[in-house]
Formats: sequence, C-alpha cells, structure tokens
Amino acid sequence: MPMQVILTQDVPNLGKAGELVSVRPGYGRNYLVPRGMAVSATAANVHRLEHDKRVIARKVAKERAGAEAQAERINVVTLQFDRQVGDEDKMFGSVTSRDLTEQLKKAGVDLDHRQIVLEAPIKALGKYEVEVKLSAGVTATLKFFVVAKAK
Repeated sequence: MPMQVILTQDVPNLGKAGELVSVRPGYGRNYLVPRGMAVSATAANVHRLEHDKRVIARKVAKERAGAEAQAERINVVTLQFDRQVGDEDKMFGSVTSRDLTEQLKKAGVDLDHRQIVLEAPIKALGKYEVEVKLSAGVTATLKFFVVAKAK
C-alpha cells in the first residue's frame, strides 16, 4: 500500500518541493522523512501545504508586478557614456556592468550589477542593447550609447 508524503525539497526522479507524491512506505518512513526531505501527508500537513502555496503565489505575483514596473523604467531609459578615445577611435578603458548600474542609479533605477547580462566589457564606440534579468523571470532591455569624449 503506497504512502502519501509531501516533499519539502526537490528530490531527483520523484518530484519538486511542495508536491504530494506516493512512495513505498519503507522509502518514505526510513529515508525521506528522517532526512527532512518529506513530511507525511496528514490532513493538517496537506492543509498547511495548500495555505503555503496560496501565500507563495501572492508573494510571487507581488514580486512579479514590482519587477515588471522596474522593467518598464529600464526599457524607457537610454544611457550615454563619454569615453576618451585615441587613434582610430580606439577607446581607453571599457564600459562594464558596474558602470551601467551606476548610471542607472543616477536615473533612479536601483539594480545589482550581476543582473545585467554583459558577455564582456564594452571596448568600442557605438549603440548597444543588453538584457537585464530581473526577479520572477522578468527581463528588460537596456539601451545605451558609448561616444567619444570631446577633446
């Protein structure tokens, strides 16, 4: 007779955290429950799981709304970086994700530099678009120009 358990963490080949799964009684009682990977599916635990899912869903929806609002602000911003150049428009230094976050902070958008997807520092003049990964799977596109500083 299978045993019903609620997973408290992801278990390979069994399920994700928060799922109600059927397992053999010995596996559940002797392996999953003692290691804290699952709890038995009593009526109280099932009710608590449903409540936790609703709370998490509301939290994720609120976080997603905040991330979408931040994405809108990022999508309308266009930054400009003045960099010193030498012969043949060869740029001294580069534009990094930290430079981008500093400029965004001045524009009123607070980000962590690791959220900006920049393969390598920008070392050439021109127009660029980079992806910004926000929370809850929301992404935005940041546009910026790198121009030569007036001599």
